[in-house]
Amino acid sequence: MRSPRRHAVVELEPVFAAIRRRHEVQVEFSPEVRDAAAAAAARGAAAGARADRREVDLVSIDPAGSRDIDQALALERRKGGYRFWYAIADLAAWVESGDPVDLEARRRGTTVYCPDARAPLHPVELSEGAASLLEGAERPAVLWRIDLDDRGAVADVAVERALVRNRRAMSYVDAQHEIDAGTATGALALLREIGEARLALERERGGVSLNLPEQNVVRVDGHYVLRYDAGLPVESWNAQLSLCCGMAAAELMLSAGVGVLRTLPKADARSLDLLRQHSLALGVAWPAGLSYPEWVRSVDVSTPAGAALTTQAARTLRGASYVAFDGAPPADHAHSAIAAPYAHVTAPIRRLVDRFANECVLAAAAGIRPPGWALDALPSVAGWMDAAARRSSAVDREVIDVTEAAVLAHRLGEEFPAVVTNSGRGSSTIQLAEPAVIASVAVELAPGTTCRVRLDSVDIAVPRTQFSVVSTAP
Repeated sequence: MRSPRRHAVVELEPVFAAIRRRHEVQVEFSPEVRDAAAAAAARGAAAGARADRREVDLVSIDPAGSRDIDQALALERRKGGYRFWYAIADLAAWVESGDPVDLEARRRGTTVYCPDARAPLHPVELSEGAASLLEGAERPAVLWRIDLDDRGAVADVAVERALVRNRRAMSYVDAQHEIDAGTATGALALLREIGEARLALERERGGVSLNLPEQNVVRVDGHYVLRYDAGLPVESWNAQLSLCCGMAAAELMLSAGVGVLRTLPKADARSLDLLRQHSLALGVAWPAGLSYPEWVRSVDVSTPAGAALTTQAARTLRGASYVAFDGAPPADHAHSAIAAPYAHVTAPIRRLVDRFANECVLAAAAGIRPPGWALDALPSVAGWMDAAARRSSAVDREVIDVTEAAVLAHRLGEEFPAVVTNSGRGSSTIQLAEPAVIASVAVELAPGTTCRVRLDSVDIAVPRTQFSVVSTAP
């Protein structure tokens, strides 16, 4: 075997910045937009009728250091089940239709995350300041009150505009520690119980939650390492409450005959076949007869192979979109992963569509039509969001490609075990076991073939890796 050649460390920040420029993703805002956001924050939330719910014992759970806090929750026992309160930042109290902040948000569509920077949907004066449900601050919110039975199924729903106070902002790590230690109080004391009840209902529906691990790039001994950080159980329990709100929102809008839903078709057979090949390549069992949702739940995301597979599983669920309607409910409005009608309403600081969907939900709950500015936007919302999703996905894909190239840059000349997962048109797709990288070789080999490949070149700027086949086995 040829001796490995070391590759000089390449600074990835300029490459990530170039990717953002290529896809017109801007981290900063124009002075006009910043000034408009600052003016909105200074004048305060728009006037309007709000219930005073500052007595509700809300707590937020987010990644450590988060200041763009969309949601806060409170959980209680009640006779025959549970009650949970879910407060969502009310962006419509700060952003007026047609103002500079609104127009820029329509262009951006969503917050875009990169390893070195975040391109937010709204300026920080709002997203990390006046609109955010920061600890101790009184904030306008869209407040849900959802009663659940003893199995966690929805028994009753109410939603209103309210004034709330987030009593405590916690990190996922701190929340998990308190739950595990048995010292959790308030909402945390019931979060595991209710979250697991909702997960059981999800399994009964045939739904599946893809709790994707966070992919990080760290420098070790002068080169880059790709690391997957698996999510904590508390993240899954917390997500179930958000999903519950999204499903309740969809039902309200469908009953009122106006709104915007999140849709997702079922994974096609070819995508599932390729995923099975990747599972085989990484040594993760997928027994015959085990359904896609059951298999996903069986994957251990704390391992590099499991983390890579879960990320690939998410990519098999193609065709996610939005459908707006005003009149008869749309024919195709299913969300296959959730196995129920679903709407995005819980992240308006980071996702544009939620602001409009929340207006439709509030109107449905009140038995009235949504305001004109929301109705006027509905025909365009899906297009704005689909364009934002394509832009964000392209950035994400290229960042991952660059990261994988950087991870391999110091390993030129090394050989790696791999398995062929797909082939055709003179090349084959291969899955390396460690690091869990997908690449290609310029030769057609039968899917399932195990082989050893050599890394011949790496170009991070493109990015591109070139492997050659050293040996094969059936």
